[in-house]
Amino acid sequence: MLPNTGKLAGCTLFITGASRGIGKAIALKAARDGANIVIAAKTAEPHPKLPGTIYTAAEEIEAAGGRALPCIVNVRQEEQIISAVEKAVKTFGGIDILVNNASAISLTGTLETETKKVNLMMDVNVRGTYLTSKACLPYLRKSKNPHILNLSPPMNMKPIWFKNHCAIHTAAMDMLGGSGIEKQCRKTDIIADAAYCILTKPKSFTGNFIIDEVLLREEGVKDFDVYAIAPGHPLMPDFFLDAETDMTESHGASQASDGAKANKESAPAGPVAETFRLIQGELNKEMVKSTQGVFQFELSGDEGGTWYLDLKTSSGSAGFGKPPAAADVVMSMSSGDFVKMFTGKLKPTMAFMSGKLRIKGNMALAVKLEKMLTQFNAKL
Repeated sequence: MLPNTGKLAGCTLFITGASRGIGKAIALKAARDGANIVIAAKTAEPHPKLPGTIYTAAEEIEAAGGRALPCIVNVRQEEQIISAVEKAVKTFGGIDILVNNASAISLTGTLETETKKVNLMMDVNVRGTYLTSKACLPYLRKSKNPHILNLSPPMNMKPIWFKNHCAIHTAAMDMLGGSGIEKQCRKTDIIADAAYCILTKPKSFTGNFIIDEVLLREEGVKDFDVYAIAPGHPLMPDFFLDAETDMTESHGASQASDGAKANKESAPAGPVAETFRLIQGELNKEMVKSTQGVFQFELSGDEGGTWYLDLKTSSGSAGFGKPPAAADVVMSMSSGDFVKMFTGKLKPTMAFMSGKLRIKGNMALAVKLEKMLTQFNAKL
């Protein structure tokens, strides 16, 4: 863990979304230096699903050695932002650091995303960040060492992220990935330590895109097990970051192709074959008409090889080998994960996010297949 140096003593940090998760972790890190923390967040009353309120966060911050000012702030409401900034200046005499942490996310395709959800994401992630920065800037300019820290996924310019849209464990990850996902994640402490490192640098350190682990390694941190929820457990890859090899295309490909060669003569018996047999029994012309896509599965493992699901021709078909028509979508994964996905034990979105599923081809059709899985899940 990165030790505190006391450099933020007496500094005032205005942190959006600081009632829980990463925002609160950054607040607690700064509080240990004796910093003043403005908790600008929505949750004033206990939430049925999410932990903490602005008041419980304030108690933790003051117990850690800081001073806290809890403010009810929905960053979609400009007047609430302005009011909180004015209270901060009146209480602490100014603002030295702004941390834009509040965010909204929806991991859905264009057709599946409601307009109100798009409005929420734009209002919080873009407009809210702009309004909070605008309100704080006059006071930041008066600070001796001002900083604005914007938290976001890494800036990966590869086309796949514009075509479709190491994880940190927060309440949002529980909602997206379900129970058990936390074992594959790191604590919010790693973001807090990286933020602390940035915010204690001189104001000349600006205009940088920073990856937490890279920065901390440069600062001399060697033991990253301390940040793991479950030390020793494999971590979920950050799906916005490239691995040393191109994970979005190459992972599992050699295993799958080797399996295809080895099993070219006859279909292997087992859970995958049984799953395809059951899928074949559920196909109908209406399903084909509504989908119009051919899916090819390159599976590795015990039942490795090439399998297909044709939802474009006649009444549809499924089985072992190359599809009867050119594939619109090619999915690569292990045979075990394939069975889990088609029986409802593994969400396709999480399989893709965690690197268990690689997709090439028509992503819109891949999303269609994901929706169709809900029909199969009940019967497989």
